[in-house]
Amino acid sequence: MKVVLIVEDNEKNMKLARDILQAKGYTTLEAVTGEEGVQVAIAQTPDLVLMDIQLLGINGIEAFKQIRANPSTQTIPVIAFTASVTPTDRSQVTAAGFDAFLSKPIDLKEFVATIKRLTETAV
Repeated sequence: MKVVLIVEDNEKNMKLARDILQAKGYTTLEAVTGEEGVQVAIAQTPDLVLMDIQLLGINGIEAFKQIRANPSTQTIPVIAFTASVTPTDRSQVTAAGFDAFLSKPIDLKEFVATIKRLTETAV
């Protein structure tokens, strides 16, 4: 069973992502800050990380960089999961090197397809 770490500080978004993923057969881990997300990723090495960008403490881009910098987590696919979809936000996310970009509100089909694609290609 594939494990997805959801790093999200909004309770409703966390619940929605968790409910969708669990209904599709994924095991979920949760973190509400960037720092906690990095710690959980290193401790649990999930198959995929769903990373909100606007977080308290370090933001999702900084947390992503820390995950990529650690040898035990550097190959885990990380999806930027954000309501910030301005061209500037999108270019920052793309420049950071995220594996994919999902916007909020969730497009159910795209959300499930993107997670499936990245967890099936993960080694």
